Amino acid sequence: MPHKMDQDRAASLKLFVVLSKAYKTMSDLAVKDMKQYGLSPSEFMILEVLYTKGRIPLQQIGEKILVTSGSVTYNIDKLEKKQLLKRVPCGEDRRVIFAELTAKGTELFGRIFPDHAESVHQAADGLSLEEKLEAIELLKKLGKRAGGG
Repeated sequence: MPHKMDQDRAASLKLFVVLSKAYKTMSDLAVKDMKQYGLSPSEFMILEVLYTKGRIPLQQIGEKILVTSGSVTYNIDKLEKKQLLKRVPCGEDRRVIFAELTAKGTELFGRIFPDHAESVHQAADGLSLEEKLEAIELLKKLGKRAGGG
């Protein structure tokens, strides 16, 4: 006889499945959109961080886009070869190197980001503003609790 799960545990498993499917759907759409500009998702996310935050230390980029430092270095190199960003040494601390968009990078991202943002917005169009804000808060709460926070 199969083990009967209580309703709360069953709902937790269902939440995991639904959340995973929703993430995959949204992520696949965003990645497809990023690639149409000739950028990998990591390259796109690095440009987005620099576009929205300005010059930041290389060490902080990985934390902001959740990729390994080796991957950040590889993608920074690729973006530098494309002349979309540059490395800028810190005047006060030789150990710190900043990444900064070039004029070409700023122009490109300023042109493509509004269309990308609209694409993501269209993908989330099934929810009202209030539902989006509620989902954000619930998912933050879920992430903190699952992470032990």
